[in-house]
Amino acid sequence: MAGVVILGLTGEDGLWVVDLEAGAVLPLDIVPVGDMATAASYRSVGASFIKGVNFAVHVTSAAQAAEGLHEIAQGLHEVASGLHENG
Repeated sequence: MAGVVILGLTGEDGLWVVDLEAGAVLPLDIVPVGDMATAASYRSVGASFIKGVNFAVHVTSAAQAAEGLHEIAQGLHEVASGLHENG
């Protein structure tokens, strides 16, 4: 189920629109209104508002994200090796 995520990063004022299906990230160039404006306003006091997203990590580069994926893959390999040895 592809969708769109509205994203805000700590320390940055703006919001971003992440279109997962199109593979695009663009600045949200409208002023949020209603409940979205209320939720976005909580950012100014350090609060986070999360709905419909169960994993998000801010990294400073794609290389840093890839390093984390490598660590996960290495851990899975170690687990699989242990299962093979004991099987």
